[in-house]
Amino acid sequence: MTRITPLTMDELPDETQAALKFSENLMGYVPNSVMTMAHWPELLGAFRGLVSVIYGESAIDNGLKRLIGAVVSAAAGCQYCKAHTTLGARDVGVDEKKVKAVWDYQSSDLFSQAERAALDLAFAAGQVPNAATDAHFAALDAHYDERQKTEIMAVISMFGFLNRWNDSLATALEDKPFESASSLYQPDQWQAGQHRR
Repeated sequence: MTRITPLTMDELPDETQAALKFSENLMGYVPNSVMTMAHWPELLGAFRGLVSVIYGESAIDNGLKRLIGAVVSAAAGCQYCKAHTTLGARDVGVDEKKVKAVWDYQSSDLFSQAERAALDLAFAAGQVPNAATDAHFAALDAHYDERQKTEIMAVISMFGFLNRWNDSLATALEDKPFESASSLYQPDQWQAGQHRR
């Protein structure tokens, strides 16, 4: 049970309902994390704005952004976000084999050196204490310009917020991401834990 009760659609103002219905049509569900944020409408609006910028017009492939979110969430230990990001990667067209191999990105031939550099930074930055080093950014320099590096950092940082939000609240995992992650990964790679009681 989520530690702050998510609101229901009926409890939201009409304009918020309309925005979330758009998300529901796009994703097939409304995330419980969003319905919890809805207790503070200004926070929800600001968060929706951040997400739309990060996943909008982009200098970095949106599939890679979802995989960055998955790896930073794995480092932070957030099973809720691991399920959401890997489903999101599939939804934007990342090959299922690649999504399935994301936890082995360092050795899998499905990942390029550029992708590995971004995912290495994501894994390091998701740890506590933060393990990102100058070497991680030097590795990025071989593949990405300043704008692209800024986008990579924006994804990592957004999931820093989401990982803390969802793990602290034990946000209940919705059926669609639960079924996706359960079908993709072995129990040693992903378990819903506190997010699916």
